[in-house]
Amino acid sequence: MWKWIQAFASPQNFYYTAKKIIPWFLYPFIALSLVGLYWGLVIAPVDYQQGESYRIMFIHVPSAWMSMFIYLVLAISGGIGLIWQIKLANVVAKVSAPIGAAFTFLALVTGAVWGKPMWGTWWVWDARLTSELILLFLYLAYMSLNNAFDNPKTASKASSILAIVGLINLPVIHYSVNWWNTLHQGASVSSIEKISQPAIHSDMLIPLVIMGIAFKLLYGALMLMRARDELLIREQNSRWVKGVIMEGEK
Repeated sequence: MWKWIQAFASPQNFYYTAKKIIPWFLYPFIALSLVGLYWGLVIAPVDYQQGESYRIMFIHVPSAWMSMFIYLVLAISGGIGLIWQIKLANVVAKVSAPIGAAFTFLALVTGAVWGKPMWGTWWVWDARLTSELILLFLYLAYMSLNNAFDNPKTASKASSILAIVGLINLPVIHYSVNWWNTLHQGASVSSIEKISQPAIHSDMLIPLVIMGIAFKLLYGALMLMRARDELLIREQNSRWVKGVIMEGEK
């Protein structure tokens, strides 16, 4: 198993393997997104309290999930690169940051759009919103620090330490609605006590889960695409990259 992981972690092997894997992420993402959006926007019933405005949650909630999931991947990858000096781990961490920042920004924007009719304002310094905003700043700080050094090893080391320290913000985001008195709606999915009596209607829960899976597939596709490009830059003087350029393969 370890030998297989080492072989896959080889920049050359990863480059060619990723090309084969990307369609398996991209096409299911498109299919699931169409199903999830149609189900959530058309089939799902109107919420008895929020009316039609609740439907933005089919974008907002999966985006918020992804903002935390990708940061976790980033920090773990950075830690692996920091401890075991695996090039590919540092690459995954670096290319994940802009994708995670985009999902975090989308979560904040859609949350603001939902908050305007619900709370009467675009923004409040709510514990969940504030900690999510801090997550966006962590992503931006990671990217800035990663680009602040000419030496990729130094950049990866410094930014990975920042990412690992920033992990403390993830439980704050997740449990903020329980720890403090906030305006933000409490957990609907994780508060399911019984399968037969979920806290959210199945016609709302199913498309929400579908969109969550779709967004993870999108991240997988985008991460692999960006990682391939990053590897070409980092390994530009290696023989296999020169071979790729000669073949016109990318």
